Amino acid sequence: MSLPSATVRELADHVLRAQLDAAPIPMLTNSHGALSVDDGYAVQNALRQRYLDAGHRLFGWKAGLTSRAKMRQMGVDQPSVGFITDRMSVPQGTAVRVADHVHPRVECEIAFVLARDLPTDGCTTDDVLSATAFVVPAIEIIDSRFENFRFDLPSVIADNSSSARFVLGGNGRRLDSISSRTTLGVALVKNGEVMATGASAAVLGDPAASVALVANLVGALGCRIEAGMTVLSGGITAAFAVQPGDVVSARFQELGVVDVRFT
Repeated sequence: MSLPSATVRELADHVLRAQLDAAPIPMLTNSHGALSVDDGYAVQNALRQRYLDAGHRLFGWKAGLTSRAKMRQMGVDQPSVGFITDRMSVPQGTAVRVADHVHPRVECEIAFVLARDLPTDGCTTDDVLSATAFVVPAIEIIDSRFENFRFDLPSVIADNSSSARFVLGGNGRRLDSISSRTTLGVALVKNGEVMATGASAAVLGDPAASVALVANLVGALGCRIEAGMTVLSGGITAAFAVQPGDVVSARFQELGVVDVRFT
């Protein structure tokens, strides 16, 4: 279906309030029937404008649903995208309040910082490699605002692909200084316990390929990934729930360590 503009605005306000109040809401399809992926992105676009109008600066974009298993589960053949703003950034050493979220979970990612704009159509892995200034280790704090962490694809897209917060490590590395961008190992550690290990190939076989797909999807939304922006390329491991008192580290081979704590 194609939503009327008034309904898009209504749903964007509904999702925004859930995000700001950390209040769970039902899936949007429960109240508005069979929404399409395009409907979900229409709501996300309106949501992004609300954040920009409130003074946020567009910091970049993120990939969601980058594991093959998750895409099969959701019945899609490409990732979803979401936007990230400067106020979603959490400096290392800063605590994150769990109460500001509904279902906060953490996952480790490789973040690409761009030196040049990416094409909006037909972007390739080679385009990403030539446009990337450096990569840094990252932890993304995702948060679905839907009740019981249950959602469908249009709803999660409308909810900005579960974007909430992100933490970037401080040690940037040029891609050509890394032995292999597809076999970088990482361990996700919570309170001193290794929760999961993985390799960067878990992100569509190559995190740079994920960034290229994000660029094409963002282009289809009428936007562009520009020089200076950051792209979170997608979770390498499963996401893990957090609670007050938790300390989480993502320990990357060659890229270093990034940490975040929760209160």
